[in-house]
Amino acid sequence: MLLATVAVTIWAGNFVIARGVNGQIPPITLAFCRWSLATVLMLPIAFNTFKKEWYILNKHKAYLFWVSLSGIAIFNTCLYISGHYTTAINMALISTTSSPIFATVFAIVFIGERINAFRLTGMLICLSGVLLLISKGSLQTLLSFTFSVGDIWALAGAVAFAVYNVLVRKKPATISGTTFLLAIFGLGTLLILPGFLIEQIDAAPIVWNNSLLLSLLYLGAGTSVVSFLCWNAAIKKIGAGTTVLFGNLIPVISTIEAVLFLNEPFLKIHMISAGIVILGLIVANTGQHKKQTKHV
Repeated sequence: MLLATVAVTIWAGNFVIARGVNGQIPPITLAFCRWSLATVLMLPIAFNTFKKEWYILNKHKAYLFWVSLSGIAIFNTCLYISGHYTTAINMALISTTSSPIFATVFAIVFIGERINAFRLTGMLICLSGVLLLISKGSLQTLLSFTFSVGDIWALAGAVAFAVYNVLVRKKPATISGTTFLLAIFGLGTLLILPGFLIEQIDAAPIVWNNSLLLSLLYLGAGTSVVSFLCWNAAIKKIGAGTTVLFGNLIPVISTIEAVLFLNEPFLKIHMISAGIVILGLIVANTGQHKKQTKHV
Protein backbone atom coordinates (compact mmCIF):
# COMPACT_ATOMS: atom_id res chain seq x y z
CA MET A 1 0.00 0.00 0.00
CA LEU A 2 2.82 2.42 0.85
CA LEU A 3 4.56 1.85 -2.50
CA ALA A 4 1.37 2.55 -4.45
CA THR A 5 0.70 5.67 -2.37
CA VAL A 6 4.18 7.04 -3.03
CA ALA A 7 3.74 6.40 -6.75
CA VAL A 8 0.40 8.20 -7.07
CA THR A 9 1.59 11.10 -4.89
CA ILE A 10 4.41 11.78 -7.34
CA TRP A 11 2.20 11.05 -10.36
CA ALA A 12 -0.33 13.60 -9.15
CA GLY A 13 2.26 16.27 -9.87
CA ASN A 14 2.14 15.19 -13.51
CA PHE A 15 -1.14 17.06 -13.98
CA VAL A 16 0.16 20.18 -12.23
CA ILE A 17 3.31 20.17 -14.37
CA ALA A 18 1.37 19.48 -17.57
CA ARG A 19 -0.88 22.47 -16.91
CA GLY A 20 2.09 24.66 -16.12
CA VAL A 21 4.03 23.93 -19.34
CA ASN A 22 1.01 23.50 -21.60
CA GLY A 23 1.79 26.58 -23.68
CA GLN A 24 5.56 26.09 -23.69
CA ILE A 25 6.04 22.64 -25.24
CA PRO A 26 3.90 20.45 -27.58
CA PRO A 27 2.35 17.30 -26.04
CA ILE A 28 4.21 14.58 -27.96
CA THR A 29 7.47 16.51 -27.55
CA LEU A 30 6.80 16.66 -23.81
CA ALA A 31 6.28 12.90 -23.71
CA PHE A 32 9.40 12.26 -25.81
CA CYS A 33 11.59 14.49 -23.62
CA ARG A 34 10.19 12.92 -20.47
CA TRP A 35 10.92 9.34 -21.48
CA SER A 36 14.26 10.17 -23.10
CA LEU A 37 15.40 11.68 -19.81
CA ALA A 38 13.97 8.75 -17.85
CA THR A 39 15.93 6.32 -20.06
CA VAL A 40 19.17 8.23 -19.50
CA LEU A 41 18.59 8.30 -15.74
CA MET A 42 17.93 4.55 -15.66
CA LEU A 43 21.14 3.69 -17.54
CA PRO A 44 23.57 3.93 -14.59
CA ILE A 45 21.05 2.13 -12.37
CA ALA A 46 20.29 -0.81 -14.62
CA PHE A 47 22.98 -1.04 -17.32
CA ASN A 48 24.96 -3.91 -15.78
CA THR A 49 21.92 -6.09 -15.12
CA PHE A 50 20.52 -5.09 -18.53
CA LYS A 51 23.59 -6.55 -20.25
CA LYS A 52 23.37 -9.76 -18.24
CA GLU A 53 19.66 -10.21 -18.97
CA TRP A 54 19.78 -9.21 -22.64
CA TYR A 55 19.15 -12.75 -23.86
CA ILE A 56 16.09 -12.99 -21.58
CA LEU A 57 14.77 -9.68 -22.89
CA ASN A 58 15.20 -10.93 -26.43
CA LYS A 59 13.07 -13.98 -25.61
CA HIS A 60 10.25 -11.75 -24.38
CA LYS A 61 10.52 -8.96 -26.96
CA ALA A 62 6.85 -9.22 -28.01
CA TYR A 63 5.72 -8.86 -24.40
CA LEU A 64 8.05 -5.89 -23.83
CA PHE A 65 6.73 -4.24 -26.99
CA TRP A 66 3.13 -4.28 -25.75
CA VAL A 67 4.08 -3.11 -22.27
CA SER A 68 6.13 -0.24 -23.73
CA LEU A 69 3.40 0.69 -26.18
CA SER A 70 0.63 0.79 -23.58
CA GLY A 71 2.40 2.13 -20.48
CA ILE A 72 5.01 4.41 -22.02
CA ALA A 73 4.18 5.43 -25.59
CA ILE A 74 0.39 5.75 -25.37
CA PHE A 75 -0.71 6.47 -21.78
CA ASN A 76 0.77 9.86 -20.91
CA THR A 77 1.04 10.98 -24.52
CA CYS A 78 -2.74 10.64 -24.81
CA LEU A 79 -3.23 12.62 -21.60
CA TYR A 80 -0.90 15.40 -22.77
CA ILE A 81 -2.78 15.62 -26.08
CA SER A 82 -6.11 15.50 -24.27
CA GLY A 83 -5.18 18.54 -22.22
CA HIS A 84 -5.14 20.63 -25.41
CA TYR A 85 -8.75 19.85 -26.29
CA THR A 86 -10.84 19.14 -23.19
CA THR A 87 -11.47 20.50 -19.71
CA ALA A 88 -9.61 19.42 -16.59
CA ILE A 89 -12.92 18.09 -15.19
CA ASN A 90 -13.42 15.80 -18.17
CA MET A 91 -9.80 14.60 -18.08
CA ALA A 92 -9.95 13.75 -14.38
CA LEU A 93 -13.35 12.07 -14.64
CA ILE A 94 -12.33 9.82 -17.53
CA SER A 95 -8.78 8.91 -16.51
CA THR A 96 -9.30 8.29 -12.79
CA THR A 97 -12.64 6.51 -12.90
CA SER A 98 -12.44 4.42 -16.05
CA SER A 99 -8.89 3.05 -15.79
CA PRO A 100 -9.51 1.05 -12.56
CA ILE A 101 -12.68 -0.41 -14.09
CA PHE A 102 -10.90 -1.38 -17.31
CA ALA A 103 -7.99 -2.86 -15.35
CA THR A 104 -10.28 -4.95 -13.18
CA VAL A 105 -12.19 -6.29 -16.19
CA PHE A 106 -8.98 -7.01 -18.12
CA ALA A 107 -7.41 -8.75 -15.11
CA ILE A 108 -10.46 -11.00 -14.73
CA VAL A 109 -10.81 -11.82 -18.43
CA PHE A 110 -7.20 -12.18 -19.53
CA ILE A 111 -5.19 -13.35 -16.51
CA GLY A 112 -7.90 -14.93 -14.37
CA GLU A 113 -7.67 -12.63 -11.34
CA ARG A 114 -10.60 -12.95 -8.99
CA ILE A 115 -12.57 -9.98 -7.72
CA ASN A 116 -14.11 -10.40 -4.29
CA ALA A 117 -16.81 -8.40 -2.56
CA PHE A 118 -14.27 -6.24 -0.72
CA ARG A 119 -12.48 -5.17 -3.89
CA LEU A 120 -15.72 -4.52 -5.77
CA THR A 121 -17.16 -2.50 -2.88
CA GLY A 122 -13.91 -0.56 -2.49
CA MET A 123 -13.84 0.22 -6.20
CA LEU A 124 -17.39 1.58 -6.10
CA ILE A 125 -16.63 3.69 -3.02
CA CYS A 126 -13.52 5.13 -4.69
CA LEU A 127 -15.57 5.86 -7.80
CA SER A 128 -18.20 7.72 -5.80
CA GLY A 129 -15.52 9.79 -4.06
CA VAL A 130 -13.89 10.80 -7.33
CA LEU A 131 -17.23 11.67 -8.91
CA LEU A 132 -18.09 13.81 -5.90
CA LEU A 133 -14.79 15.65 -6.16
CA ILE A 134 -15.03 16.26 -9.90
CA SER A 135 -18.70 17.27 -9.85
CA LYS A 136 -18.23 19.39 -6.70
CA GLY A 137 -21.42 17.79 -5.42
CA SER A 138 -23.50 18.98 -8.36
CA LEU A 139 -25.61 16.41 -10.17
CA GLN A 140 -26.12 18.93 -12.95
CA THR A 141 -22.37 18.96 -13.66
CA LEU A 142 -22.37 15.21 -14.19
CA LEU A 143 -25.58 15.22 -16.23
CA SER A 144 -24.20 17.92 -18.53
CA PHE A 145 -21.01 15.93 -19.18
CA THR A 146 -20.36 15.50 -22.93
CA PHE A 147 -17.57 13.81 -24.86
CA SER A 148 -15.18 15.81 -27.03
CA VAL A 149 -12.12 14.89 -29.10
CA GLY A 150 -10.00 15.49 -26.00
CA ASP A 151 -12.21 13.19 -23.92
CA ILE A 152 -11.61 10.39 -26.41
CA TRP A 153 -7.85 10.92 -26.08
CA ALA A 154 -8.18 10.74 -22.29
CA LEU A 155 -10.24 7.55 -22.57
CA ALA A 156 -7.58 6.01 -24.84
CA GLY A 157 -4.96 6.84 -22.22
CA ALA A 158 -7.05 5.26 -19.47
CA VAL A 159 -7.45 2.05 -21.49
CA ALA A 160 -3.72 1.99 -22.22
CA PHE A 161 -2.83 2.36 -18.54
CA ALA A 162 -5.27 -0.41 -17.62
CA VAL A 163 -3.63 -2.70 -20.18
CA TYR A 164 -0.20 -1.80 -18.80
CA ASN A 165 -1.23 -2.66 -15.24
CA VAL A 166 -2.46 -6.08 -16.28
CA LEU A 167 0.60 -6.82 -18.42
CA VAL A 168 3.00 -5.85 -15.62
CA ARG A 169 1.31 -8.45 -13.42
CA LYS A 170 2.62 -11.09 -15.86
CA LYS A 171 6.20 -9.81 -16.02
CA PRO A 172 8.64 -12.73 -16.34
CA ALA A 173 10.32 -13.34 -12.98
CA THR A 174 13.68 -13.74 -14.73
CA ILE A 175 13.66 -10.04 -15.70
CA SER A 176 14.74 -7.81 -12.80
CA GLY A 177 12.73 -4.69 -11.98
CA THR A 178 15.44 -2.21 -13.02
CA THR A 179 16.19 -4.04 -16.27
CA PHE A 180 12.49 -4.11 -17.05
CA LEU A 181 12.14 -0.35 -16.60
CA LEU A 182 15.22 0.47 -18.68
CA ALA A 183 13.92 -1.77 -21.46
CA ILE A 184 10.38 -0.32 -21.57
CA PHE A 185 11.58 3.29 -21.11
CA GLY A 186 14.00 2.96 -24.01
CA LEU A 187 11.61 1.06 -26.26
CA GLY A 188 8.74 3.39 -25.37
CA THR A 189 10.87 6.41 -26.30
CA LEU A 190 11.61 4.84 -29.69
CA LEU A 191 7.90 4.23 -30.23
CA ILE A 192 7.16 7.91 -29.50
CA LEU A 193 9.96 9.09 -31.83
CA PRO A 194 7.92 9.03 -35.10
CA GLY A 195 5.16 11.14 -33.53
CA PHE A 196 7.76 13.51 -32.12
CA LEU A 197 9.39 14.00 -35.53
CA ILE A 198 6.04 14.61 -37.23
CA GLU A 199 5.05 17.12 -34.53
CA GLN A 200 8.29 19.06 -35.08
CA ILE A 201 7.32 19.87 -38.68
CA ASP A 202 4.77 22.52 -37.64
CA ALA A 203 5.69 23.08 -33.98
CA ALA A 204 6.86 26.49 -32.80
CA PRO A 205 10.41 26.67 -31.40
CA ILE A 206 10.61 25.82 -27.69
CA VAL A 207 11.86 28.62 -25.44
CA TRP A 208 13.90 26.78 -22.80
CA ASN A 209 14.09 28.23 -19.30
CA ASN A 210 14.85 27.00 -15.77
CA SER A 211 11.19 26.39 -14.97
CA LEU A 212 10.67 24.19 -18.02
CA LEU A 213 13.91 22.29 -17.39
CA LEU A 214 12.99 21.63 -13.75
CA SER A 215 9.53 20.49 -14.85
CA LEU A 216 11.06 17.99 -17.27
CA LEU A 217 13.43 16.79 -14.55
CA TYR A 218 10.46 16.16 -12.27
CA LEU A 219 8.69 14.22 -15.02
CA GLY A 220 11.77 12.24 -16.04
CA ALA A 221 13.09 11.41 -12.58
CA GLY A 222 10.03 11.53 -10.33
CA THR A 223 6.96 10.56 -12.33
CA SER A 224 8.93 8.09 -14.44
CA VAL A 225 11.81 6.41 -12.59
CA VAL A 226 10.74 6.65 -8.93
CA SER A 227 7.00 6.24 -9.47
CA PHE A 228 7.26 3.32 -11.87
CA LEU A 229 9.65 1.44 -9.57
CA CYS A 230 7.18 1.87 -6.71
CA TRP A 231 4.10 1.11 -8.83
CA ASN A 232 5.47 -2.07 -10.38
CA ALA A 233 6.60 -3.32 -6.97
CA ALA A 234 3.11 -2.67 -5.61
CA ILE A 235 1.50 -4.60 -8.47
CA LYS A 236 3.76 -7.55 -7.71
CA LYS A 237 2.83 -7.49 -4.02
CA ILE A 238 -0.92 -6.82 -4.02
CA GLY A 239 -2.01 -7.45 -7.62
CA ALA A 240 -3.03 -5.29 -10.56
CA GLY A 241 -6.70 -4.93 -9.66
CA THR A 242 -6.01 -3.68 -6.13
CA THR A 243 -3.02 -1.49 -7.00
CA VAL A 244 -4.84 0.37 -9.75
CA LEU A 245 -7.46 1.49 -7.21
CA PHE A 246 -4.82 3.78 -5.76
CA GLY A 247 -5.05 5.76 -8.97
CA ASN A 248 -8.24 7.21 -7.49
CA LEU A 249 -6.04 9.14 -5.05
CA ILE A 250 -4.50 11.14 -7.90
CA PRO A 251 -7.26 13.79 -8.21
CA VAL A 252 -7.31 14.16 -4.43
CA ILE A 253 -3.54 14.63 -4.20
CA SER A 254 -3.53 16.82 -7.30
CA THR A 255 -5.98 19.12 -5.53
CA ILE A 256 -3.67 19.40 -2.52
CA GLU A 257 -0.68 20.07 -4.76
CA ALA A 258 -2.67 22.68 -6.70
CA VAL A 259 -3.45 24.44 -3.41
CA LEU A 260 0.22 24.41 -2.42
CA PHE A 261 1.80 25.31 -5.75
CA LEU A 262 -0.94 27.07 -7.74
CA ASN A 263 -2.71 28.79 -4.82
CA GLU A 264 -6.06 27.24 -5.71
CA PRO A 265 -8.70 27.28 -2.94
CA PHE A 266 -9.21 24.19 -0.76
CA LEU A 267 -12.90 23.49 -0.24
CA LYS A 268 -14.78 21.33 2.22
CA ILE A 269 -15.81 19.00 -0.60
CA HIS A 270 -12.14 18.21 -1.25
CA MET A 271 -11.76 16.91 2.29
CA ILE A 272 -14.96 14.85 2.06
CA SER A 273 -13.96 13.35 -1.30
CA ALA A 274 -10.50 12.46 0.00
CA GLY A 275 -12.05 10.69 2.98
CA ILE A 276 -14.38 8.67 0.72
CA VAL A 277 -11.55 7.59 -1.62
CA ILE A 278 -9.32 6.58 1.30
CA LEU A 279 -12.22 4.60 2.79
CA GLY A 280 -12.63 2.80 -0.53
CA LEU A 281 -8.95 1.89 -0.58
CA ILE A 282 -9.14 0.56 2.97
CA VAL A 283 -12.17 -1.60 2.11
CA ALA A 284 -10.55 -2.97 -1.07
CA ASN A 285 -7.30 -3.80 0.71
CA THR A 286 -9.11 -5.38 3.66
CA GLY A 287 -10.10 -8.16 1.28
CA GLN A 288 -6.53 -8.44 0.02
CA HIS A 289 -5.18 -8.64 3.59
CA LYS A 290 -7.65 -11.39 4.50
CA LYS A 291 -6.62 -13.34 1.39
CA GLN A 292 -2.92 -13.06 2.21
CA THR A 293 -3.47 -14.01 5.86
CA LYS A 294 -5.43 -17.09 4.79
CA HIS A 295 -2.48 -18.36 2.75
CA VAL A 296 0.16 -17.82 5.46
